[in-house]
Amino acid sequence: MPPRPPPTPRSTDRVVVLSGAGLSAGSGVPTFRGEGGLWRGHDAMRLATPEAFAADPDLVRDFYAHRRRAMQGIRPNDGHRALARLQAAWGPERVVLVTQNVDGLLQEAAVELELPITVLEMHGTLWTARCAAEATHPTVSLTRATPDPRGACVTCGALLRPDVVWFGEQPRFMREIEAALESCQHFLAVGTSGVVYPAAGFVRLAAYSGAACTEINPEPTGGAFEHRIAQGAEVALPTLVARWGA
Repeated sequence: MPPRPPPTPRSTDRVVVLSGAGLSAGSGVPTFRGEGGLWRGHDAMRLATPEAFAADPDLVRDFYAHRRRAMQGIRPNDGHRALARLQAAWGPERVVLVTQNVDGLLQEAAVELELPITVLEMHGTLWTARCAAEATHPTVSLTRATPDPRGACVTCGALLRPDVVWFGEQPRFMREIEAALESCQHFLAVGTSGVVYPAAGFVRLAAYSGAACTEINPEPTGGAFEHRIAQGAEVALPTLVARWGA
């Protein structure tokens, strides 16, 4: 039996969307997972740790500067634009956008479309640097062409580091995300592997709360999803959002 399409939300329903690397795959964003995963002979995944930064901060900052330069010429795809339109049409209370991505393409899509949106970037962003000692100190804005600054925090003098969540660190906005999952009627997991926690547990929390759970992925991962769309996000999301009338 083919998978059932996800139901159309009612006017009072809340939708939570979790997006991962698959959302940006259609834009050509390079990935450092799988197939080698090396940069200058280093395991790229091992550079994404506090320990790596403590051992060689310049190496880690060079790696993230390389990641930003690799975004040259990359733009949002129709999947990003569809999510931006959905939240702009229904509002951020009804449509909660959560992303594991650090590329900022969802926000770029909204800027392109001149739409206001809110995105919970649970793993941070490539586009700012922050104080290595205190995350609440002022951040420094970066661009695709900006090397990571070698300067110090203007507040305390500590080193600046990439404003991303590394392995071993707590993802951001967890309280808000969990509250949204517990109160939503629809949960979409878009282009995410379903193996990295805590995000891998979101579908169980949403399903336990009674939400209709849908996976959008060319190669569905399984799990507690009632509905599956085996397509890329750039194809599936515009169709789904149009069917939902947004």
